[in-house]
Amino acid sequence: MRSLIFSQFLGHSPSWYKCVILVFLLVNPLLYFAAGPFVAGWVLLLEFIFTLSLALRCYPVPPGGLLALEALILGMTTPAGVYREIDANLPTLLLLIFMVAGIYYIKDVIFVVFTRLFLSIKKKYLLSLAFCIVSASLSAFLDALTLMAVIIAVCFNFYAVFHKTAAVYTQETGAEHEDFEEFRGFMRNIVMHGAIGTALGGTITLVGEPQNLMIGTMMNWSFIEFFAHCSVVSIPVALIGTAVCPLLEIVKFPGFGYQLPEKARTILAREAERQAKQVTDQTRFIFATQIIVGILLILALGFHVAEIGLLGITLIVVLSTFIGKTKEHDFAEAFNHAMPFVCLIIIFFAILAVVHDQHLVTPLIRWVFTFNGTEQMLMLYFVNGALSCMSDNVFIASVFINELEKAFTAGMFSREWYEKLAVIVNMGTNIPAVATPNGQAAFLFLLTSSLAPLIHLSYMTMVRLALPYTIVMIITGAFCVYFFL
Repeated sequence: MRSLIFSQFLGHSPSWYKCVILVFLLVNPLLYFAAGPFVAGWVLLLEFIFTLSLALRCYPVPPGGLLALEALILGMTTPAGVYREIDANLPTLLLLIFMVAGIYYIKDVIFVVFTRLFLSIKKKYLLSLAFCIVSASLSAFLDALTLMAVIIAVCFNFYAVFHKTAAVYTQETGAEHEDFEEFRGFMRNIVMHGAIGTALGGTITLVGEPQNLMIGTMMNWSFIEFFAHCSVVSIPVALIGTAVCPLLEIVKFPGFGYQLPEKARTILAREAERQAKQVTDQTRFIFATQIIVGILLILALGFHVAEIGLLGITLIVVLSTFIGKTKEHDFAEAFNHAMPFVCLIIIFFAILAVVHDQHLVTPLIRWVFTFNGTEQMLMLYFVNGALSCMSDNVFIASVFINELEKAFTAGMFSREWYEKLAVIVNMGTNIPAVATPNGQAAFLFLLTSSLAPLIHLSYMTMVRLALPYTIVMIITGAFCVYFFL
């Protein structure tokens, strides 16, 4: 019976992984009563990061959910605390549920556009640069999660080409061809360049990232004022970060330099030609409808006429009406990719509730306030960055900006210094957060998407691929904070 229970526990996950999770569940109560909730809270956060890092071994919902439930039982947070975090992040949940599903309805025209881009740009470093620039430009006005959903949808369609390539190779050789890993590596590089691009562009404008809007609103900054205050750091970081992209491909930095195999390119070109020959009036109507609705969506997102999730359900309603997807299974298929991550993000909010209720970052904030002048700015930048690598950067930004507001109200510093510190909180939570997948929701979405296991994109692989960007962006940001801010 014990062997049966153990074999069923976490399914097909490795035995060592199951044992580690069981140890976590046994140690946490002991730590809670022996060392107190503060220490147990930090250990819980690190344990949750561990489950994220091994997402390819076991999707983090079961083990992460068990850790969150144990925290609730021990009293490290409450159901009301978890609900508070969910309520505060409701726009993100609506976005994940409806906008990510909505992308499914415009994937046909997106695939055509990106197929032509892939075929027209043959040099890998130029293609990577194009992906990075397009992602950065769009993320300055649109939401990073929405863009990541588009990138994942595009790469998923190209993975269908990989399957066709695999079928050809298998028939010819009877074994896996060496170009298989080359193709996977190529897709890993492209998707990571796009992901970094969303982070680079997201730092520039008031609407680029959720914390930008939160901090800008608290500081009463307009769109132009936000840009004016933050551009001294955000623009150099964006320019230098973008310049790193082609260099990584040119010098073939470890993890980069994979090329699109010629056979895969040939199959992709043939598929494009076949689809072009099969275009009918109905296909043209569908493409035209998707293009029109896509343009209207971009305008609506740019002007923020409504919450992004509400725009997503509008997209679903309009396109399902006009392209004829009216069966129940059509809608179910659209939501397949988003819902597992929605479940995971709820668990993530439960962990954040522990961080909030146990005041895990409060001692660090007080420590930063012990410094003065430029030292205080640099310490605030690096502490924000370190915490954003471990926890959600929006949460960290909200905690720090609220503490800064209290300090300003108490008369600890001037309005001018307050504005400088607000810029640092914004940049500190945006820039270093690219180091790990749990820093930004878009990166976490990519890690836990169904695309990641197909192209062998693990937690540590994402960390390694983001490392050169992380180092350059953090150093550039620190340089700008020290000399220009």
